[in-house]
Amino acid sequence: MKKTSHQSITVLKIGGSVITDKSTDEGTARVEEIRRIASEIALSDTRLVIVHGAGSFGHPQAKRYGLTGKFDPLGSIITHVSVKELNRIVVDALNDAGVKAVGVHPMNCIVCDNGRIKEMFLEQIHIMLDNGFVPVLHGDVVMDTALGTCVLSGDRIVPYLASELGAERIGIGSAENGVLDGNGNTIKIISATNFEHIKQFIGGSANTDVTGGMLGKVLELLELSDTSDITSYIFNAGNAGNIAGFLLGENIGTAISKVEYSGAVL
Repeated sequence: MKKTSHQSITVLKIGGSVITDKSTDEGTARVEEIRRIASEIALSDTRLVIVHGAGSFGHPQAKRYGLTGKFDPLGSIITHVSVKELNRIVVDALNDAGVKAVGVHPMNCIVCDNGRIKEMFLEQIHIMLDNGFVPVLHGDVVMDTALGTCVLSGDRIVPYLASELGAERIGIGSAENGVLDGNGNTIKIISATNFEHIKQFIGGSANTDVTGGMLGKVLELLELSDTSDITSYIFNAGNAGNIAGFLLGENIGTAISKVEYSGAVL
């Protein structure tokens, strides 16, 4: 059930490529980046839900145990334990910066069916938001009615949460300046009208990523924009000030919107 409030809700995704070194095969957190991001988040008093990627704390493990293709209880546990550790690091940094952050593990509150979210227990998130807490979710391994377990990316959690919570803004903090065209320039807006042309420029992740990379992000957000009035922004969270700017109302990076696109193709 959707629940609305007098104060709008923002959902912020922080990419695993920003807060971890995804070129490594074991979890390597970029602690200074996490602290910087936490300090920027602390500048805003918006009702906020954070979702972070798993990076080197989840993707290598999921790939090693083949979790996208088969059920492996041991691999599922090892991957879940790894992403929980990254969540602890992020939540600790947020609390050190003065943000009242609480880790929420998707394994404990989400059920999927063939990799798509079937249901999620949201009451605790509503109560957290009503009482000034910032819930912090993450990419995780979750129970799946058809598969046993599945890898659920933060990119799938974000639009689901935004829709169910009635969020007004979504920010996707990635390692790029948004979605880039063939010349490396940021595409200002993507909608259904120009996606077919633009998708030729959108690739996957350069490192180990079992959840679809940039194309996966865009597809999930386009689907959300088609069923709601929520506009999402993909921007570079690695650039100091961008997260603070977004949370303070700036529209930066690439907008994913239902608004009909007009003008030049890009």
